[in-house]
Amino acid sequence: MAHTRKWNATNIPDQTGRTAVVTGANSGLGIATVDALARAGAHVVLAVRDVQRGEAAARTVQGARGSVEVRRLDLADLASVREFAASWQGTLDLLINNAGVMNVPESRTRDGFEMQFGTNHLGHFALTNLLLPHVTDRVVTVASIAHRMPGARIHFDNLTLAGEYRPITAYSQSKLANLLFTLELQRRLEAAHSPVRALAAHPGWAATNLPNAEASRLRRELMQLGNRFLAQDSKAGALPTLYAATQDLPGAGYLGPDGIGEVRGGPTLVGRTAAASDPESAKRLWTVSEELTGVTFPALDGEGVTGAAGR
Repeated sequence: MAHTRKWNATNIPDQTGRTAVVTGANSGLGIATVDALARAGAHVVLAVRDVQRGEAAARTVQGARGSVEVRRLDLADLASVREFAASWQGTLDLLINNAGVMNVPESRTRDGFEMQFGTNHLGHFALTNLLLPHVTDRVVTVASIAHRMPGARIHFDNLTLAGEYRPITAYSQSKLANLLFTLELQRRLEAAHSPVRALAAHPGWAATNLPNAEASRLRRELMQLGNRFLAQDSKAGALPTLYAATQDLPGAGYLGPDGIGEVRGGPTLVGRTAAASDPESAKRLWTVSEELTGVTFPALDGEGVTGAAGR
């Protein structure tokens, strides 16, 4: 892990002939990830809720050796997730679960899940398992240092946080879920003797448009101020994701910036809380997620898929 502070998108190995899906790719970390992979030669699919915005973002990718395309995906709607996965043909080298919402006012997904848990975790959980028959290399899920918030836990007895909703509580729960998902996914992949790896990454404090949806006006203004004076830009924030997606790293590894507090810096392997490292919680979350989404881990034989993904 030495010298990663000097590592940047120009160090990405040649991605020619490889295909990647990046969710939430029409701005911020997403489009920065798309741009870097396409410049390295990959064919990158921008999986976005708003196709028009996605196409506008795709046009900003200039001088790439690879190519880009836009497909619709709404992670807050399981029907959309299923439609996206069902339409996929051929292999998929990289699935990058980047999309997310942060600290939004209390609301529900189309399927009735709390919006942050439903989008950040359950949508990606369903998408990953449905696409896994096509994945050949790895799944990278974008988490957050917010999983370290005091008291962060999975509220198994009240996942919607009904009657006790706080935007920050919901967000930290969803980001903790991202890490537990990665942990259990890697365990299942190893048990199936699959060559696919599951990793997670976080951007530190990166200047994106996520604070625009912040429920609290005060927090929104403070975060926007921090974006101007403290945060690193989206290209730097995307480096841990790109490092996780392209370097030889251990399954279930977690990447983040190497600076103080993991706020800024070059990509490196970082630690996670005890709550994010608990295999029993990871298994329990997986079971609950299967029940809520109706999507299950596909049958693998170490070479490929022998059963159907999902019910």
